[in-house]
Amino acid sequence: MNRSRVHRRPPFRPVPLAAAATIAALLGTGLVTAPAAPATAAPASAASTTEASTASRLVRDPAASVDPFIGTSHDGNTWPGATAPFGMMQWSPTGTTGDQTSTPVANGYSYDVNRLRGFSLTHLNGAGCAPGAAGDVPIMPITTPVTGSPSADTTDAVYAAGYSHDQESASPGRYAVQLDNGVRTDLAVSTRAGIGEFRFPAGQAANLLFRTSNSINGSEAADTRVDARTRTVSGSVLTGGFCSRRGNGGGATNPDRRSYYRLFFTATFDRDFTTTGTWKDGTVQPGGTHASGGEGYLTGADRAGRGSGAWVGFDARRGATVHARIGISYVSAAGAVANRDAEVRKHASVSSVAAATRASWNRELSRIRVGGGTADRTAQLYTSVYHALMQPNTLNDRDGRYLGPDMRVHRLDRGHAAVYGTYSGWDQYRAQIQLLALLRPDVAGDMAQSMLRFAQQNGGIWDRWLHLGAPTHVMTGDPSAATLATWYAMGVRNFDVRAAYQSLRHQATVQNADALSDIGCPGQCLAQRPALDQYLQRQYAANDDCHCWGGAAETLEDSISDSALGSWAAALGLRSDARMFAARGAYWKNTFNPAVGYQAARQADGSWTPGWTPSTGTGFAQGTSAQYTWLVPQDVSGLSAALGGDEAAVARLDAFFHDASGAFAVTGGDATKFDPTNEPDIHTPWMYNALGQPWKTQETVRRVVDDAYGTGPGGLPGNDDLGTMSAWYVFASIGLFPQAPGRAEMLIGSPTFSTVDIRRASGQRIVIRSSGTDQYVQGARLDGRTLTKSWVPASFVNRGGTLSLRVGSTPDTEWATAPRDRPQDR
Repeated sequence: MNRSRVHRRPPFRPVPLAAAATIAALLGTGLVTAPAAPATAAPASAASTTEASTASRLVRDPAASVDPFIGTSHDGNTWPGATAPFGMMQWSPTGTTGDQTSTPVANGYSYDVNRLRGFSLTHLNGAGCAPGAAGDVPIMPITTPVTGSPSADTTDAVYAAGYSHDQESASPGRYAVQLDNGVRTDLAVSTRAGIGEFRFPAGQAANLLFRTSNSINGSEAADTRVDARTRTVSGSVLTGGFCSRRGNGGGATNPDRRSYYRLFFTATFDRDFTTTGTWKDGTVQPGGTHASGGEGYLTGADRAGRGSGAWVGFDARRGATVHARIGISYVSAAGAVANRDAEVRKHASVSSVAAATRASWNRELSRIRVGGGTADRTAQLYTSVYHALMQPNTLNDRDGRYLGPDMRVHRLDRGHAAVYGTYSGWDQYRAQIQLLALLRPDVAGDMAQSMLRFAQQNGGIWDRWLHLGAPTHVMTGDPSAATLATWYAMGVRNFDVRAAYQSLRHQATVQNADALSDIGCPGQCLAQRPALDQYLQRQYAANDDCHCWGGAAETLEDSISDSALGSWAAALGLRSDARMFAARGAYWKNTFNPAVGYQAARQADGSWTPGWTPSTGTGFAQGTSAQYTWLVPQDVSGLSAALGGDEAAVARLDAFFHDASGAFAVTGGDATKFDPTNEPDIHTPWMYNALGQPWKTQETVRRVVDDAYGTGPGGLPGNDDLGTMSAWYVFASIGLFPQAPGRAEMLIGSPTFSTVDIRRASGQRIVIRSSGTDQYVQGARLDGRTLTKSWVPASFVNRGGTLSLRVGSTPDTEWATAPRDRPQDR
């Protein structure tokens, strides 16, 4: 979501943390119940150099190759804090540029901003709107007395602190920084809990602020309580407000300026409090132990100076090292306590918790083991897998209870390991959900079941973009249909398949009560499958009567989802449904204007919306006519025919990736060219396979990998969008890419490693071997037999197998070019 352009920076080398004890010793202590590992952060540019550069050896410690700072600058919107795989708690710094009602970027942290106002307990990875959401309960160590209300410090002049990146480090499961005020903060987390060490200097005040109301988007209510007897600070914040500052069309009501979750927290300390205090708005209460009050969801004067929280102080005459164990829950205060005490035991340390979580990250990352690549490519790959597996987020407490979109508490379905929330549908269905299914089909199934339950709790509506389990209405199309159809095609079965299919079928065939609403448009239109009856009658979304972001974009997105539903229906033996949805998958043809040779917005009367140019965004969502014209992965042969045949389609595609001089133009910034910073056209480099020139896929993908991605903070081309851009990089690195939503076939490219060994959680093994890392494929074998096709069948994903590639430095213009060897549309 949202476009940006990559700016190249030198590789960032994180400062290593203190070495942790060995995993074996830690697991023997019984202090940590979640699995995992040492907290040393190896420099990304030097990580696993020998293993990554030796073709005969696979990386053994992939966590050492992860650089959490990749993407933290120039609109990547990632963050470097501590998190576990699919973690509920994601403890990371919140930055400030002098406005307490705002943050530097959507998720709070920007590498280019060197001042912090707290360390928040929840985050989103790479959301595109600013601000995004979460950033709940910032906790800030300060070395000055609290003489005024922190909420009244509206410019963050007093109760914030600077820092240097030379004093900052991060690795999977751990984050540490030395602030300019002299406090060293060291954080580690498990799935639902964490531990923080705050080392205060001698001879100064030693206070911790709990800014309970100061979530990234503000809050409706907040409550904080201090119990000096038990050394505990606890409370909750009622908040939500996803993307709530969008104007959305010159004054249209934003439907997400509302609360849809309450986060409970509890923090217990290993040292007595010497002072306590609270505040509400501009009033300070030294010695206070209870405060309540929210900030609202607006900005500037409407929110500035509002809010509540508490602080606790410690004796630091000789310095003080303070440890806090913190648990969170979306269900109850008791749930936060239970999560904390079960996952971070009383005598645990930052090192022991970090070690356990690092080990769990190594288990996840090791599902893809690579060899024969450079150190930088290894760092980029494993950081990309890391980013892609930050979400979906665990939503249920350890007792199985979770918060639904109806703000009621529900219980985990029997037979499922977890409830997962936060789904960036429009972004993720193009790459991240396929990577998730490839590595963790069990988690994909649990998420499918979670999404089904959320829809049932939301009146039967499958929303496009879920924060936790709540609808946000962001973007366009019906990505849930494409997602679940894809998961089913890729072998995911551990969810209520029939109920999910029937519910999505109903959404795609029966108009719902909000289908004609313009609330939130554009951007966050309340309507899901908007104006469905008119859409089915016209067989396209009319730009002047679609109740959506843009008529052409809605038509293209719905065509993809309907095609995916048709594939799913066929697999289920529902022949009539399969035919119906397959026909609807071709509705994209009704917004293709043959007079100009592009997709275009169309009016209700059938005419084309005036003012068209290839660079227009009218009728589209975060993209242009030139970019959306290619959004037909389910029918490349049909698109080719519309463009005048394969030769003409290739010429158009060549022009899409090159400037007037013939040089590659794949980093974004031109509305008529390929844009790697946003999702609508990220599949296009792979379309050459279906057009009979796969060597151009190989060279174009490699150029995007080299020019648009990199190491260091500026290493992502745009917003990571909950791991989508990172997942694209993973597929490009291993030499495969999903052919189309609703299918398991994979298109073949050229790997950047000589060996890729994938072990799916469901037991299948997928191996990709290459004779080197040159970019051109000059021959292939599948399970020992000669392969003349530029794709591998669904069985390769669902049963496993070995793909062997012979590569070289010059293109093979004969391999996989025959019509029978090209990917086939259904």
